[in-house]
Amino acid sequence: MTYRVAMDIGGTFTDVVCYDERTGAVTASKAPSTPGDLAEGVFAALGRVVDDPAAISFFVHGTTQGLNALLERKGAKVLLLTSAGARDVYQIARGNRDRMFDLRYRKPAPLLERRDTMEAGGRLDWRGRELTPLDEEAVRHAAGRARAEGYDAVAVCLLFSYVNPAHEAHAGQILAEELGDDVLVVLSHEVAREWREYERTSSAVLEAYTGPVVRRYLARIEQRFAERGLAVPVHVMQSSGGLVNAGYAMRRPLQTLLSGPVGGTMGGVAAARLLGLDNAICVDMGGTSFDVSLVVGGRPDVSAEARIEGFPVLMPIVNLHTIGAGGGSIAYSEAGALRVGPESAGAVPGPACYGRGGTEPTVTDANVVLGRVDPTWFAGGLMALDEEAAGAAVATLADDLGLDPLQLAEGICDVANAKMAQAIRTLTVEHGVEPREFALVAFGGAGAMHAVFIARELGIAEVVVPRFPGAFSAWGMLEADVRRDLTHPYFTPQDDLDGADMAGRLTALEAEALDALRGQGVPEERRRVEHAVDMRYEGQDYTLTIPLDGAGEPGRPGFLATVAARYAEAHTSRYGHATPEAPVEFVMLRSTGFGTFPRAAAAPAPAEDAARAVRDVIFDGEVHRTPVLRRAGLAGELAGPAIVVEETATTVIPPGCLAHVDDNGFLIIKVGGHK
Repeated sequence: MTYRVAMDIGGTFTDVVCYDERTGAVTASKAPSTPGDLAEGVFAALGRVVDDPAAISFFVHGTTQGLNALLERKGAKVLLLTSAGARDVYQIARGNRDRMFDLRYRKPAPLLERRDTMEAGGRLDWRGRELTPLDEEAVRHAAGRARAEGYDAVAVCLLFSYVNPAHEAHAGQILAEELGDDVLVVLSHEVAREWREYERTSSAVLEAYTGPVVRRYLARIEQRFAERGLAVPVHVMQSSGGLVNAGYAMRRPLQTLLSGPVGGTMGGVAAARLLGLDNAICVDMGGTSFDVSLVVGGRPDVSAEARIEGFPVLMPIVNLHTIGAGGGSIAYSEAGALRVGPESAGAVPGPACYGRGGTEPTVTDANVVLGRVDPTWFAGGLMALDEEAAGAAVATLADDLGLDPLQLAEGICDVANAKMAQAIRTLTVEHGVEPREFALVAFGGAGAMHAVFIARELGIAEVVVPRFPGAFSAWGMLEADVRRDLTHPYFTPQDDLDGADMAGRLTALEAEALDALRGQGVPEERRRVEHAVDMRYEGQDYTLTIPLDGAGEPGRPGFLATVAARYAEAHTSRYGHATPEAPVEFVMLRSTGFGTFPRAAAAPAPAEDAARAVRDVIFDGEVHRTPVLRRAGLAGELAGPAIVVEETATTVIPPGCLAHVDDNGFLIIKVGGHK
């Protein structure tokens, strides 16, 4: 067994990367995704890089099964069991408005109706002490209803279970006894052992809603791989940027919600490390969507909570901003103006140039019309594009808008680029981050085609295009660590801090994290644990997570001053001000276990002849004779205009830019012509 394989299953293509541990060679390929049965696309892609699955020593993949179920509202039928008197917590949600000046603002519709919520007697106080025993008969009644009415999952969220999970755990035991394996039982303290009742309930409901879909998918993938001889566990990417095996992912399916897109962020972390960059903006443009994430100080930008489709989620999650803009985004006329996306042509029928019956113009069709794609060597020669179909689709819309087809084609790209630049501003400028201080790491099947144009919009001076950009999210998964996140509530003002108690709880969390890593098959010498604490000024509501590494042992002289100073620095960075003299309080202890696997080297491609052809390409309304070059044969500096083709993507280098390939095989483009 010598091959380490990673796979990213997207809406249009399934990308695969294979690292040969004997030779260090890295190969990549892709196959069209098969929405009817994703396993077909998985094995079609796998067969292009590995002949025998039994030769695979490590396999990881990213899946958007849970996310798709949420986006399409095709998740499980969920019954929610709450404490008596707390039935309406999930329905009421929060009273704050996310968009203050949006007159049409509506809170997201809950994933279950009020009639799908039941109550159970029993109560703990805020310290976790029992006031009233759990009403076991109420729990059994809920189980009976779940069985009789065909519920797929039961989510249990009882008051103060994050402090003392005894009632919730007992309810879970009763439900498991009554329902067996046919109904998924989700306990909120296992999903998110954190305060805030609505947010914890929302997290539990989300896991119950998406869990059955994810579990069925993972069980099917494991079975199909086993039938083909795979002898190692299937690993899955988590939303936090870490890996877990499929067995754990089936128990905690919510962790996989952003599984696919996060692989690109971890690839960006690895690229930043190899290039000596502290900060990078990672952009992943595929066939359907455009994802933006950040690498800050060499680490992924991870939050302890997020909102997905308007629903709060309490779990570590890479900050991603996604919009509907991809190579398959459809261009159309609305009130006499050009619009692009968010609707996508998807994999079937796909853009008109795919020749599968699509007739509406897409971003990919526009690039074909402009000459920015080599139609004879698209996806490494796996597909031949139909230039006439692309031209006809663009010309039809051009007639509707009264434009020249070439003008419209550039307009389609310009509108898409402007939308993607605004998506980057949402994650940077609107949070006080200056994008000009970052490099732009571009990947995805269409990312490198648009990267320089987006960089110009934002004033970014350098674009990095990794090898196999179309499969970079998959490569990033090979660079990720196994990760397990644990929390423990710790509401303590600074004057009441018991250093020995905090140290003891952190030690217990560390032992639990190390044990979890052992259960994931991580050797002892590859395990490590990092600690952090959520803090706030007394009287504040929300917190910031402050790392404890290097702060000394809690209770020792200087510990409180060190973490308070770190909190003030983080507060200034986030909000622009701090009050160092104000007292702080601790809210939550966090421990993260990491298990490191051998890295897949970013070796440059074997040399070959770079020459391909010279073709007419449109830039800014003018025709430029432009060389079309093979990525593997590039050497020295390359002045734009140029088109660089490879197995998984096409890179467009406009006039005024200068590119070169570094020792790691990254294509570095110095951007000229800033706006």
